[in-house]
Amino acid sequence: MPSLGEQIAALPMQWDKTGKLRVLMVTSRDTGRWVMPKGWEMDGKKPWAAAEIEALEEAGAKGHVGRKEIGIYHYPKRLEDGAELRCRVRVYPMIVEKLSRDWKERKQRKRKWFTPKAAAKRVDEPELSDLLMTLCDAPHEMPLISALMS
Repeated sequence: MPSLGEQIAALPMQWDKTGKLRVLMVTSRDTGRWVMPKGWEMDGKKPWAAAEIEALEEAGAKGHVGRKEIGIYHYPKRLEDGAELRCRVRVYPMIVEKLSRDWKERKQRKRKWFTPKAAAKRVDEPELSDLLMTLCDAPHEMPLISALMS
């Protein structure tokens, strides 16, 4: 096992009817804490394409994923043997166009829309919380997000 695990994540988001940004979070399968759809990099797939697959499998979210990461965070992943692996997660922004009612991990996870601030309070990882807080002020003006909207 490498000393640093490389993972990718999608940050699914959309604007509600009042024009406020919402982010879609899912519960982890093991502890039930709120996380973003994420997973290991996939052989033969670009990282943003792997993030798109994770969003579909874990949250039933379909849409446009940006090709540039919006941020990075680290967390300790507990492995099956009880050991911990420090993981670096590259986060790709995703504008959600559709949520499937029937998706691969629907029986193992809950999903819910949050404001970025509410999501930031619910995650355990300080760097992820900081990343979510950057979305509180004028997210539509952030180049990586505005590029997805056009």
